[in-house]
Amino acid sequence: MVTFSPVTNMPAGISTDSEPANATVAAEPPSFEEYVAARGAGLVRFAILITGDDHRAEDLVQDALAKAYLRWGSIGRADRPDVYVRRMLINGSRSWWRRRANRELPVARTTERPVLGDLGTEAAERDEMWRLISRLPGRQRAVLVLRYYEDLDDATIAETLECSAVTVRTHAMRALTTLRKLYGAGTTERGHRRKS
Repeated sequence: MVTFSPVTNMPAGISTDSEPANATVAAEPPSFEEYVAARGAGLVRFAILITGDDHRAEDLVQDALAKAYLRWGSIGRADRPDVYVRRMLINGSRSWWRRRANRELPVARTTERPVLGDLGTEAAERDEMWRLISRLPGRQRAVLVLRYYEDLDDATIAETLECSAVTVRTHAMRALTTLRKLYGAGTTERGHRRKS
């Protein structure tokens, strides 16, 4: 049953102003808890790709989110809190490598290569590519992850890394050139092994 307002003789809930009754109000920034629930897993995946180590990535995200929590009032009101938090992760990863005690070297790689037709060939090749990516300098690796995994444009990457878009493109070009050389050397080595 529709009720009418005694003043305007219009159905209740209908606004007589120029704005509609259900006009959208500026969206509230997400609370810290909402942000972590929505983006936490993605941030961990991003950190794993940057660091190459699942456990260090989780620690890195935890440290970054602990720092972000203390300043969430200003971070949450920013247009894109993801940019700020990703920057914290990249800077945290760089700081970790600067400490002399953290100069860990990966274990020796296996010399066995996958044979064509194996069910795990695709996974093995992907794993090999990530090993090659992990050998790149930190900034180049961060650019590749932000561009190809996070699917960000150069301007957003530049904002995240606090550099120019030209620097982003330079890092990407150098990283891809290095990967082509490393992967090409591996392909030649694999070809020699198959022939023998």
